[in-house]
Amino acid sequence: MATDSSKKTIFAAMGANLAIAVTKFIAATITGSSAMISEGIHSIVDTGDQLLLLLGLRMSQKPADDSHPFGYGQELYFWTLIVAILIFAIGGGMSIYEGITHLRNPSPLEDPMWNYIVLGIAIILEGFSWTVALKEFLPTKGKEHFWQAIKNSKDPTVFTVLFEDSAAILGLVVAFLGIFLGHLFNNIYFDGIASIIIGIILAVVAVLLARESKGLLVGESANPQTIANIRSVSKTEPKVQEVIRILTMQLAPQEVLLNLEIQFSKNLTGEEIALTVESLEVKIRQKHPEIKQIFIEAKSLAATRNFPPSY
Repeated sequence: MATDSSKKTIFAAMGANLAIAVTKFIAATITGSSAMISEGIHSIVDTGDQLLLLLGLRMSQKPADDSHPFGYGQELYFWTLIVAILIFAIGGGMSIYEGITHLRNPSPLEDPMWNYIVLGIAIILEGFSWTVALKEFLPTKGKEHFWQAIKNSKDPTVFTVLFEDSAAILGLVVAFLGIFLGHLFNNIYFDGIASIIIGIILAVVAVLLARESKGLLVGESANPQTIANIRSVSKTEPKVQEVIRILTMQLAPQEVLLNLEIQFSKNLTGEEIALTVESLEVKIRQKHPEIKQIFIEAKSLAATRNFPPSY
């Protein structure tokens, strides 16, 4: 379940965020900038988030057992939700608190040179991490629009890092403007306002992540294209008269549960139905290897025959 691309994206983001956090806190200590403190908190939270995503990937690989017969794939979705909560509560909440505190008790303006140096380095590192995440995401997008691809994505690790890095770059721009405008107009309040805006950005991103994670955690279906392919493959079987219902559930980024209700042609024997079911399962798995569990309910038109209800 844990793809190499997911781990590559997470490690790139974690390395960048850890380096950025150190430089931001050094600059904040030297200059006393509220916006830089908020940005440092943001980077620390992002680093912790990547650790939680790695934990989720590892936990999701546990084999199925009696208490979890379909495995632990949804562990990843749970930890992604925890990441969203942390971004909202710690990243967004502390940044807004820091900004309000700075507005109530403003610090005198200091030489901004260190802030500009750190922000420049941070933008380069965040840009690298964002590029890695985007390169891993684009091949999965296909012909879908960007936001639609995010909504249909079943791998939260990639779009979580993409969201975090996008928020980080936007936050860095806001921090730069807050420091620059504060010195340009000799106004100590721009810095605190920038910190509050950074907190709001993080809160918005957290809500978006939570919404996407919740959908996966409570049992989201496979993407529409996969369902359409299942229907198409099923209709290629000559003894299948109608596909009545297709039920899917995403158990992990690369694991789908399928329940398929089929109406077969008239007067088939039990052996013919069994062979058709076996052939159909093989075809579906060949086209979509992520479908690990297949349950087919076989319904015959011959009311007088007592065929087994499922296979």
